[in-house]
Amino acid sequence: MVGTAVTRARGASALPPLMALLVLLGAAGGTGCASSDGFVSAPGAPDASGPAAPTRTVATGTLPNLIGKGLQYAQDTAQTAGFTNLTSHDALGRGREQILDRQWQVCDQSPAAGPHPVTVRVDFGVVHLDETCPRAGEADTALPRIGPTMPDLAGRSLKVVRAAFGDNASVTVHDATGADRIAIVESNWKICSTVPATGRPYSRGTPVTLNIAKFEESCP
Repeated sequence: MVGTAVTRARGASALPPLMALLVLLGAAGGTGCASSDGFVSAPGAPDASGPAAPTRTVATGTLPNLIGKGLQYAQDTAQTAGFTNLTSHDALGRGREQILDRQWQVCDQSPAAGPHPVTVRVDFGVVHLDETCPRAGEADTALPRIGPTMPDLAGRSLKVVRAAFGDNASVTVHDATGADRIAIVESNWKICSTVPATGRPYSRGTPVTLNIAKFEESCP
């Protein structure tokens, strides 16, 4: 009699559906595991514990004492010692830029000579070669504080004072000698007096007049 059923090979047995699924998972490289109750557990989370990231250390160098040296020499020497974050400022507080480093000499340095991280910012206070370094505390290099009264700005650099008032300030500059000169290089001019006068109430944004003369001149 011819039937439609398929005859199993002798000795073969049918796999239960669950076992067949496990066989397929194993063949596919699955990482799940079958528990004793027949359920497949999810793959475990990867182990997050591992070697700690190495701590970054900053190299230390020895900064030489560069006071009295030419600015160019001081910068080169500091770089040779491993310090590359270098800057400089006008030690007389006039706000002059150091265009030609060889024309300036070092009056002070921060930080002082000694061991420091090589990433530290090294700042040289400098004057022209033909100028004398100011005594400690003699020259004010910080921007003056404007308001609520007019500060005493006599002797301060026009460049620094204008920066203190801000770029949007209404500032009139007047030659105090009466020569009606124009201050082209403002770091070469100093304040003689102001309107409003020193000590008078003043709020930012109020127009101000600065009476000036050159640094080598006497204020009238």
